[in-house]
Amino acid sequence: MKPAMNHESRTTNHQTQLKEIVVATRNKKKLAEIKELTKDLGLKVLSLEDFPDAPYIREDGLTFSENADKKALKIARFSGRLTLGEDSGLCVDALGGAPGIASARFSGRDKSDLKNNLKVLRLLESIPLKKRSAHYVCAVSLADKDGIVGRSVGKCIGRIGFEMKGNRGFGYDPIFVIPKHQKTFAQLGENIKHTMSHRYKALKKAMVIFRKYFPG
Repeated sequence: MKPAMNHESRTTNHQTQLKEIVVATRNKKKLAEIKELTKDLGLKVLSLEDFPDAPYIREDGLTFSENADKKALKIARFSGRLTLGEDSGLCVDALGGAPGIASARFSGRDKSDLKNNLKVLRLLESIPLKKRSAHYVCAVSLADKDGIVGRSVGKCIGRIGFEMKGNRGFGYDPIFVIPKHQKTFAQLGENIKHTMSHRYKALKKAMVIFRKYFPG
């Protein structure tokens, strides 16, 4: 089943505007990945680190897309710039879709990538290989001060390994195995990950919206 997507765009004249976009995140690894994936668009990519007074965003949506909308809208209205809101996470079938939208905080108050990964492995300890299917989801929303201008969603199908492997990437990459390669994203590294990841797929669709917004 193809990821759902809705990309609408307004055709106002943006030729005279600087091609700037704010990514509503303070996650340096995620920002670096988004910059790499959008480098051919000629955009100046800013983040919340460039706006020390940016409002706090409570990620209390019920879906990845709801959280992405909240981030994009709130920061677009604050900054007056086109803003990219992104929410992503891991969904494990044997865990009923968990950690899902709670991916970043799955291990509780003292969360970390390591603790999150170890918790998933512990919960799946008795689950056989054929039942360890999982997928990454990335929802992207684009907004300006007038509202949402486009949305896209990307998914990447894989499975959960039995141990952490690799030292590249971030999040659940050390346990997320790509069956085609029989390696985790953390083993494969950015060059391969950027050709198939959930974030790559969502941003590739979003590029259509970028180009309509900045047609010059």
